[in-house]
Amino acid sequence: MPFIDSKVSIKITEEQEKELKTRLGQAISLIPGKSENWLMTGFEDNYHLYFRGDNSEPIAYIEVRIFGGPNKAAFQKMTEEITKIYGDVLGIAPDHMYIKYSATPDWGWNGGNF
Repeated sequence: MPFIDSKVSIKITEEQEKELKTRLGQAISLIPGKSENWLMTGFEDNYHLYFRGDNSEPIAYIEVRIFGGPNKAAFQKMTEEITKIYGDVLGIAPDHMYIKYSATPDWGWNGGNF
């Protein structure tokens, strides 16, 4: 039940969004038990982000939410991969991204909870 939500300060083209979705779908398997089959993604472009009081360079805030408990080693691998993906696709520098992880034992789907 992972959800990856992205807010970026630049415009995302349809082609870039598809590439992000595809590569995030591959990357989510770095977290044990997670797969693209259950992955939901969200993209919000042209978001008003400032980092260090400045918005002259591309910036990203990315949240990875999962059902289950935290896995620091897997999250580290995901951070490395997400940083690479957003750098490759959108040209966002690693030091202009924040990536937040949230794990929860409560997740609803299809009218019920897991």
